[in-house]
Amino acid sequence: MTRGYRPPPPGLHPPNNSPAYTSTALRAPRSRAVAITHSLSETTGPSFARAPAASASADLTILNGGAALGERIIIAGRVLGDDGRPIANAMLEIWQANSAGRYAHPEDRHDAPLDPHFSGAAQIVTGSDGAYRIVTIKPGAYPWRNHPNAWRPRHIHFSVFGPAFASRLVTQMYFPGDPLLDYDPIYLSVPGAEARARLLARFDLNTTIADYALGYQFDIVLRGGGATPAQN
Repeated sequence: MTRGYRPPPPGLHPPNNSPAYTSTALRAPRSRAVAITHSLSETTGPSFARAPAASASADLTILNGGAALGERIIIAGRVLGDDGRPIANAMLEIWQANSAGRYAHPEDRHDAPLDPHFSGAAQIVTGSDGAYRIVTIKPGAYPWRNHPNAWRPRHIHFSVFGPAFASRLVTQMYFPGDPLLDYDPIYLSVPGAEARARLLARFDLNTTIADYALGYQFDIVLRGGGATPAQN
């Protein structure tokens, strides 16, 4: 069954040009977007059911024969359609900074230490019920040069492919109570407190494992009025 593309309702996703998020001025389109009819391949594929990363869970805390430094956490949730329907075999890509606030990437020149036992990246595929589960390290805040004394709040990046290329979503998950949220232009570029609340993980005692790791729930809705805000 094909499901045609429907544009998101206005006021859900952050605008392409958010002045407080200064780099958007360099990449925002200067002309009105042109609607292009989606082909059959865009509305019916891809399928990740047989992908090498077909597991619905991943543990990022063990690498190269050692344990990553920092606070272990568990992120669990489901990928859903706009009607609450679970999206099976959706590809999730996750990337994040380590506990010191540094990415394992050559372009990250922050002088915080790297962790040889933490890559900060994974690919998984949701199960038949749309569920996924990640064991990872709580990322640290880090400075960026958007404005004077700018710091990004703790966050984890998610890229999600649903049942079609047209349903890809790229977003960030934040942690409740982070004081940097009130100063972050990326988080604040999402219109409305209700939409921003969908970017916050929810602490969940049932996901928490005693004496091991705190647990959080984070569902991702691909589209519709209740969709998770995404970056264009």
